[in-house]
Amino acid sequence: MKDRYRPVPQSRLGRLAAFGQLAGGIATGALSEGLSRLTQGERPHLRDLLLTPSNARRVTDQLSRLRGAAMKLGQMLSLDPGDVLPPELTAILGQLRESAHFMPGSQLRSALAAAWGPDWQRHFSRFDMIPIAAASIGQVHKAVLVSGREVAVKVQYPGVAASIDADIDNVATFLKISGILPAGLDIKAHLAEAKRQLHEEADYLREAEQMRQYRRLLADDPRFVLPEPVDELLHPTILPMDYIKGSPIETIKTAPPATRNEAMGAVVELALRELFEFGLMQTDPNFANFRWQPETVRIVLLDFGATRPVPPESASHYRRLLKAGLDNTTSEVRDALLAMDYLSPVQMQRHGRELEAMIRLVLDHVHRNADGTVDFSDRGPLADVRDRAAPIIADRQGWSLPSPDKMFIQRKISGTALMCMNMDVRLPLVPLLKRFR
Repeated sequence: MKDRYRPVPQSRLGRLAAFGQLAGGIATGALSEGLSRLTQGERPHLRDLLLTPSNARRVTDQLSRLRGAAMKLGQMLSLDPGDVLPPELTAILGQLRESAHFMPGSQLRSALAAAWGPDWQRHFSRFDMIPIAAASIGQVHKAVLVSGREVAVKVQYPGVAASIDADIDNVATFLKISGILPAGLDIKAHLAEAKRQLHEEADYLREAEQMRQYRRLLADDPRFVLPEPVDELLHPTILPMDYIKGSPIETIKTAPPATRNEAMGAVVELALRELFEFGLMQTDPNFANFRWQPETVRIVLLDFGATRPVPPESASHYRRLLKAGLDNTTSEVRDALLAMDYLSPVQMQRHGRELEAMIRLVLDHVHRNADGTVDFSDRGPLADVRDRAAPIIADRQGWSLPSPDKMFIQRKISGTALMCMNMDVRLPLVPLLKRFR
């Protein structure tokens, strides 16, 4: 446990030095791996030398120490289902979803005093200094107000908000030199949008308002339970809210199949309502943002910092894709993906037949059963699509990127699908999708 207590680097030079240490460690690892392969008669590509399990462990450890935007981007990469990064690297980076280091007690007390004054303890009858959770932007502590109300207090890491822009620029540089992104791919708009969203996530007053909005939107849905912020103690860097008991969402896998299917069906339906009804989406599908209450059979929803409006144009594009999928027509799905820039004309020119075969595989899987149920535990079609996609992804000059808002939406959709696969659920997906046609 002691190893998890590390100060958050706050100064620009301190964080830059950490990135320098990370780059140096990766370079050393790449050199060692390269020499090893050369002695075996191989001529490895630089990208293969950089994207090794040992280097992924270096990245995971250093980003978890840095926290902030650097760790957040690492978490986003960890949600890749094996389509871009090798699966073993995705698994290692997946540790970032739950392995952030904690602030030392002195740094925590300074953060609390900066927000509430030196006598901050007067608000509480108990405040547990050991956090119950730690993530990229802040860590969470359990406490009891003098009124007796049990609360969870999210405390932002010092200096995180000020480091967002530089962190993203540094990670973008790492992505470029690693060869993960093609040299000609323009990601300026996406980096700018990532910075904007992360600045919003670092504003806990905004997150509190998004939490209230979701409480209003889901007030009549008994399948979900959400905390309420403690208004009198709100601060831009501290968010106190109701403490709600719950187990990790992964524990739902031990529930009876009917219960498991119903719960995950609620999660899928929520994502669809966000996209097509609410016009508002919590775009961070980190599993830690969902908890499970077996005694009430409800899902606890947490962390609303990544909530963002869904532009009507993007919702319209996704509805077109939804209709094409329900019509079970390969050409319509292909055209919808082209219109959304998930596929490029160059890819269609070079790999059109294979791309259409992959679309057909997915459609056949979705429409396999007469009652419209889809077995998410069946990884066969996904593995087949991934294998077929490998040479297309390797043809990096054909890559295109959807608009930034679609990237955030797709992050939520992909994360929700990944959760369903991890829970081995069987859902009436087609009837559910038809409700939003």
